[in-house]
Amino acid sequence: MPATLLIVDDDPNIRDVIGFAVEAAGYHSDFAADGAAGLAKAQTGQADLVILDIGLPEMDGFDLCKELRKTSDVPILFLTARDDEIDRILGMEIGGDDYVTKPFSPRELVARIKAILKRANGRTAPAEALSHGALALDPERHLCTFAGQDVALTQSEFSLLEALLSNPDKITRRAALVDAVYGNNIHVSDRTIDSHIRNIRRKLSDAGCAESIATVHGVGLRMGPCRPV
Repeated sequence: MPATLLIVDDDPNIRDVIGFAVEAAGYHSDFAADGAAGLAKAQTGQADLVILDIGLPEMDGFDLCKELRKTSDVPILFLTARDDEIDRILGMEIGGDDYVTKPFSPRELVARIKAILKRANGRTAPAEALSHGALALDPERHLCTFAGQDVALTQSEFSLLEALLSNPDKITRRAALVDAVYGNNIHVSDRTIDSHIRNIRRKLSDAGCAESIATVHGVGLRMGPCRPV
């Protein structure tokens, strides 16, 4: 079945442009014109991905994302009208999977959507469970645990951690992490990866994990010992 995309934007022209682009790419689309209506539709669980404008009436995109993340790990792609680093970083830190800056190319937007959905649903064979220290990852169930305690991760955070855990003792370069999380031929800034890494470190630290991900400056990233504090 084609994926259903919920488009939450108060600009009817933007909704039309995105709707046309995603439907031409073979997806179903649903729409909401304000944050409150968008949250209500997102909470039904019928959307496979939410395209979410930040500047919304009733409830802005950040508040909507934070509220939705209390009950759902549905992928969220933020739209921001400003090329503002603070907006992009905050969007990632509160649970966004990716962002696109307005004005945007519909082709780029569809490419980002495809990359996110591929990470969420694109497995063709059972993936191997991974572990390192007290950290365990079960890709088939999208389950991360540390010392038996569940750790909630977004799809992008999960994919990034999975890439690192595939070779926990080796250094993984940032370019390889971008490819693993977003796919080839999609430009993603280092700051986006940095935001995801900060989120993972914070969430694992809150679960009692010391030294989860180590930065090897100028080279890349690798897993730390992941021992309980």
